[in-house]
Amino acid sequence: MNESTGININLQTYQPDAQLLQGRNILVTGAGDGIGRALAIGFARYGATVILLGRKVKKLEAVYDEIEQAGYPQPAIYPLDLEKAQPAAFDQLADVMAENFQHLDGLVQNAAILGQHSPMMAIEPLNWQQVMQINLTAPFLITRACYPLLKAAPSASLIFSSDAVANHGRAYWGTYSVAKAGLDNLMQILADEWENNTSIRVNSLDSGPVLTWLRRQAFPGEEVESLPTPEDCLLPYLYLIDGQHHAIRGEHLTWDRQAFSLSNI
Repeated sequence: MNESTGININLQTYQPDAQLLQGRNILVTGAGDGIGRALAIGFARYGATVILLGRKVKKLEAVYDEIEQAGYPQPAIYPLDLEKAQPAAFDQLADVMAENFQHLDGLVQNAAILGQHSPMMAIEPLNWQQVMQINLTAPFLITRACYPLLKAAPSASLIFSSDAVANHGRAYWGTYSVAKAGLDNLMQILADEWENNTSIRVNSLDSGPVLTWLRRQAFPGEEVESLPTPEDCLLPYLYLIDGQHHAIRGEHLTWDRQAFSLSNI
């Protein structure tokens, strides 16, 4: 894969067609809340059939109902506890997807937990294992299981939701930071391996500070009134899902909501 060059894309003029994702199947993990929920509803609004994956069935059902009531394409629900799931459960996920969908045009790996916000040496081993399982191991296993479905699509997009701490570890961000760094490395390896033998585009996206439950856990005393909402994150994900942007592969991208720019700088 070619070395990354500076990317700075202004999305102020990006106006996706109302039927941009019509006929496309997109799997979103962590779809019951926060950014995952906003993406699922947003993708459906643009015509996609969305598969909602998450742990809490009631939250997934609420998202399902909202999509259906809006008159968007009927979504699907796939409950899965990423922490407790064994490797066979991910193969079963792929089997169910294959039975119901001929291909996956998009896979957004968004599910994550913060874990202990503490000095590294104070992290409990079980907490380390839990965060690694949900934030890194499960995304790998989902990607591995769904690879044939992604490869079967004309131009699939695989997006890992990332974070600034993936670029540079910070004190007290512990396992979360390590897992996100690993996720970005996984993204780069996949992009490199798949560049010449598949049409799958693989990238990671840091949405910046967003008003989510995970953000409130990390910064409990933060003033939240000025924070972007999860709905403000839809545009860059749409841009990466959009099959016109084939040149963007293997990039760790950052969304600057204030400047409406998407960059790897």
